[in-house]
Amino acid sequence: MKIYISATLRGFFGRHDKVELEGNTVRSLLKTLTDEYPDGREALYNDDGKLREFIQIYVDDEKFTTEDKWDEDITANRELLLIPSIAGGAPTESLISDERRKEVSFDDAEIERFNKHLMLREIGVKGQKRIKAARVVIIGAGALGSPVIQYLAAAGIGEIKVVDFDEVNLGNLQSQVIHGKRDIGRPKTASAKDTIKGINPKLTIEVDNIKVDAENIMEVIAGYDVVVDCTDNYKARYVIGDACALAKIPLVFGAIYQYEGQVGIFNLDDGPCYRCQFPSPPPTGLVPTCAEGGAISPLPGIIGSIQANEVLKLIIGIGENLSGKLLTVDSLYLHSNILKVHKNDNCPICGKKASIFEVEDYDYEDFCGLREEEEEIPIEGIEPEELAERIERGDKMTIVDIREPHERAIHRFPDVVVIPIGQLARRQKELDPEIDTIFICKQGKRSILAIKTLREAGYKGPLYNLKGGIDGAKDIIFSHEGAWL
Repeated sequence: MKIYISATLRGFFGRHDKVELEGNTVRSLLKTLTDEYPDGREALYNDDGKLREFIQIYVDDEKFTTEDKWDEDITANRELLLIPSIAGGAPTESLISDERRKEVSFDDAEIERFNKHLMLREIGVKGQKRIKAARVVIIGAGALGSPVIQYLAAAGIGEIKVVDFDEVNLGNLQSQVIHGKRDIGRPKTASAKDTIKGINPKLTIEVDNIKVDAENIMEVIAGYDVVVDCTDNYKARYVIGDACALAKIPLVFGAIYQYEGQVGIFNLDDGPCYRCQFPSPPPTGLVPTCAEGGAISPLPGIIGSIQANEVLKLIIGIGENLSGKLLTVDSLYLHSNILKVHKNDNCPICGKKASIFEVEDYDYEDFCGLREEEEEIPIEGIEPEELAERIERGDKMTIVDIREPHERAIHRFPDVVVIPIGQLARRQKELDPEIDTIFICKQGKRSILAIKTLREAGYKGPLYNLKGGIDGAKDIIFSHEGAWL
């Protein structure tokens, strides 16, 4: 059978997108896979030997995640898919009532502007009025938010709110096409607002230059018809997902990583929520975010355009949508699937015995693995400046680089030992417990997981995390000629 491996997991499986293995059950295939690629066990299973909750298993489009299905016979020529979080159905009624539609009118300029929509039988005048009457909030004005914001503004959405806390930097311009060079240093919301005005000055624009969290999310989404998740981190995804489920607002979800993307719709007509599909995120640092792992420039355009398309279909009430489904797109190998997403009766947000009723009552720091337990030994960090001084002095120490190969090609660090996270436990003998070992990654997050992994494996030597990672050390100048390339 062929096993398709999502881009976020390929680093644990020899960088392969597909492998062919002998086996006729999920259990036998997973065993053969992890026997052949031992590093993959760390990615797939937790310390108790259970499949990590952020990973879903499908055979073709049928979900096989629960172990009670792992021993079922699988016929030949089917494909097993390992789908992690990165983060349809029948036609539905429009989200916009007839009363709201009838309150909207067009002037001559708008009739000319939207004439190509008006000519479509499925949209027409009624559909375009629904678009104008709609209120949409887009959280994230980066790579995914860029196409979503621009296409929805161009389509004639009546009111758009853009939420983001970040500022534009030079590295954003490769894929965040809503911003330009003149916007560097400006809030992304301000840049997005200017672009929207240039596209469609008649629509109502609201911007919130804030980071969404458990305290403000309900206020951010209140009164809107649709929420579009264009964020790039797991904490925000679960905050947004839970809030939309509690408020019963449809959520159009999108996520990207390197060459791969996902799109789905949650909370529509009592359908599944985000947590039904992905009960919990991966451990902090195990799977890089798109900010750490990168993404090819057109990918957010592909995924964001699909998100915008799904939003418009929900507003108009046409076609089939992705409620109860997850679309996965691999742009590198031209591989796509539409996978079924089932409502989970045991979901703590939308299940029959729900246990979470207010976003602010849930400890997301603990949930996402961002808080250290009190009994844990604190992770000691070292500032980039201090590390530079120690290198210049020639101090005896070991620097371990756990980044992906393509990351090391961009910024090469001098005199390091390269060990992927999945190999740390079995390669710990390569480290000298009598001297300091310093871990480096892109942003200083994965290296924390590396230190915890070594401690759990029984390593006793001193371990340090480079604070802020390579990003935090970019402005440090080393006398070593080949320090940075």
